[in-house]
Amino acid sequence: MVKKLYQFENTEQQLGIIGPQDSNLNLLAEGLKVSLTTVGDQLQIVGEEDNAVAAWAVIDQLTHLIKKGLRLAPADFMSAVTMAQRGTLEYFKDLYTETLLRDQKGRAIRVKSFGQRQYIQSIRNNDITFGIGPAGTGKTFLAVVMAVAALKRGDVERIIITRPAIEAGESLGFLPGDLKEKVDPYLRPIYDALYVVLGKEHTERLLERETIEIAPLAYMRGRTLDSAFIILDEAQNTTPQQMKMFLTRFGFGSKMIVNGDISQIDLAKNQQSGLIQIEKVLSGVKRIEFVRFATNDVVRHPVVGAIVQAYEHYDEQVKAERKDQ
Repeated sequence: MVKKLYQFENTEQQLGIIGPQDSNLNLLAEGLKVSLTTVGDQLQIVGEEDNAVAAWAVIDQLTHLIKKGLRLAPADFMSAVTMAQRGTLEYFKDLYTETLLRDQKGRAIRVKSFGQRQYIQSIRNNDITFGIGPAGTGKTFLAVVMAVAALKRGDVERIIITRPAIEAGESLGFLPGDLKEKVDPYLRPIYDALYVVLGKEHTERLLERETIEIAPLAYMRGRTLDSAFIILDEAQNTTPQQMKMFLTRFGFGSKMIVNGDISQIDLAKNQQSGLIQIEKVLSGVKRIEFVRFATNDVVRHPVVGAIVQAYEHYDEQVKAERKDQ
């Protein structure tokens, strides 16, 4: 065990790192497996040497952002921890050099993990980007952010967002209301993202003008989508035929994002996921890139990342047991 001290320059830095009721310190201590204690205007770090060195580096990176006047949220602390764990902490400050967009309240929207940075770069540099990974990695939200940014710049004329309503199954016809009212609950995460970025009233206006279109995947059949930013969410629940149908809607002046989590497939057991198949089909095709998110790209509460990892570990155990039988 070693002990290291971090010296703060002022109270603002110290309070920013500590957080309300030591909340930020607790995130750092748990994530980096160290003990953190304030001693006057210093922070004492105790732990295994590698962990203590990593914790000092993380705190220094976060303090640098506070010096620049940035207000840090818990997600920023988790991003620093996960990047330290992945050995990519040197790129942490780069995440804050660019604002992708400002939300309806004027707050800067930036990437929050190295995986998200790769995802954004892929969207910019390719016609079609596939984002594959667990819930909580920001795939849907960042896709919406990039779509709105493209619309505001005039790069596209409209945004089209879709997802399969596979969860509804045959019970869809028994739900009250018209088709939109039946399908909307399955599109709620998309509405939530739009409301954060644009606000509810602005989103509703753009929907009325059909500048933004949110529809079930079946509505894409037979269309050619020019000058559009097109997002397919929950793509793990498409069949290979649906995936082919969707991708061939791509038109001139358009950008397309396909997101999904292959660990949460709701298709019938005898149906293959189009998202699993498509990487084999399109491997090596220019202007198309696959970006894979890991569990340590999860930017929600650390418990979410722990839950995802626990499920992955459980699934591996089940597979191993089946092989032994």
